[in-house]
Amino acid sequence: MRIKICGLTQTDQAVAIANMGASVLGFICVHQSPRYVSPETIRTISQALPPIDRFGVFANAPIEDITQIAMTGQLSGVQLHGQESPSQCQQIRSVLPHIELIKALRIRNSQDLEQVKTYTPYVDTFLLDAYHPHQLGGTGHTLDWETLTSFHPEKPWFLAGGLRPDNITEALTSLAPDGIDLSSGVEHSPGNKDLKKVSQLIAAVRTVTTSQKNR
Repeated sequence: MRIKICGLTQTDQAVAIANMGASVLGFICVHQSPRYVSPETIRTISQALPPIDRFGVFANAPIEDITQIAMTGQLSGVQLHGQESPSQCQQIRSVLPHIELIKALRIRNSQDLEQVKTYTPYVDTFLLDAYHPHQLGGTGHTLDWETLTSFHPEKPWFLAGGLRPDNITEALTSLAPDGIDLSSGVEHSPGNKDLKKVSQLIAAVRTVTTSQKNR
């Protein structure tokens, strides 16, 4: 179970969360986001971290910008959270062949899940987030988990959207994602993480996964 904490902006918090046992740290590369961090800040944080996956989150960005930021920020993954087409994903894959490519999809209903088949040949991983008409993520809204009970794609996937320490057990006993993604659910304010909540979350995930292994 990969645990992704997204929207990091501060080096000390990123290092603390990595040392707690998170699997992935996410950095928002979308200027309009209140959690935006510059490529130089991402690089500074990356250089302070122990070995851990580092994803940059983009939305409808030019391939040249994605490539430059991935290199400057020393990213191990690129998460596409906009309306990027399968062909654009294929182009990014050709330019960054050794970086994990993650396509985020905002899900309103079961019909939206049909997109997964279209993108499967071109990406490594999916992330399913709650749909919001004006915000790309970090809304605190949950998906309709009932829609995902029979969701078993060919590629690994992260569950996102409104996850918190107090509902993660229910989510992981209802669904079978390969990872989880949290931002607003473990924050004091946008970009300022609540380390106590992160610790509670990781402890809850470990309890669930240990219980599932012992069944």
